[in-house]
Amino acid sequence: MASTPDVAKSVTVEATIEQAFAIFASKPIEWWPESHVFVKDRQAITIEPFVGGRYFERGADGEEIAWGTITEWDPPKRLVMTWRVGPYWQPIFDDEKASFIKVDFEVVGPTTTKVTLTHADLHRHGEIAEGIHKALDGPSPGETLETYARVIEKHVPKAA
Repeated sequence: MASTPDVAKSVTVEATIEQAFAIFASKPIEWWPESHVFVKDRQAITIEPFVGGRYFERGADGEEIAWGTITEWDPPKRLVMTWRVGPYWQPIFDDEKASFIKVDFEVVGPTTTKVTLTHADLHRHGEIAEGIHKALDGPSPGETLETYARVIEKHVPKAA
C-alpha cells in the first residue's frame, strides 16, 4: 500500500502569489466542488488559518464536519492539511488514517502564480488507497482547480 503514488495537479492563474493564496484559503465555499460535500445544504466552508486549525463545512442545520486539520500554514507559499475521506467517500474522524492535501504556490511572473495541489500519502487510506488514487488521477487541472481558476478570474482584476 505504501507504493500508492501521489496525485499532483496544477493550474497557472493570473494573480500574485499573495492573491492566489488568499483566495484559496479564504474563499473555499466558492471553489470547493458541489459534489464534494458531507453536510446537507452547505452554508460555509472554512479553512482556519493556523497549524492545528480545521478545514470544515457547515450545513444549513448547523452541522459541522471537518475534512481535516491544517498541518502546515506558510502563506503565501504553502498550505498542507489532512484529508479525512473513508470508504464510500464518507468522512472519517481520525487524522492517523487521513492522507494529505499539499497546496504549493509558485511565482511564475509578477502577476502569475502556479498552484499545485497534491494528494499525498494516499497509502494511509489502507485498503481503499488504490480506489482513491484512481478516482483522483484524471487529467490536470481537474474540477477543483478549474473552479478555483474561475474564482481567481472573478476576484482579481485583469492588469491593464
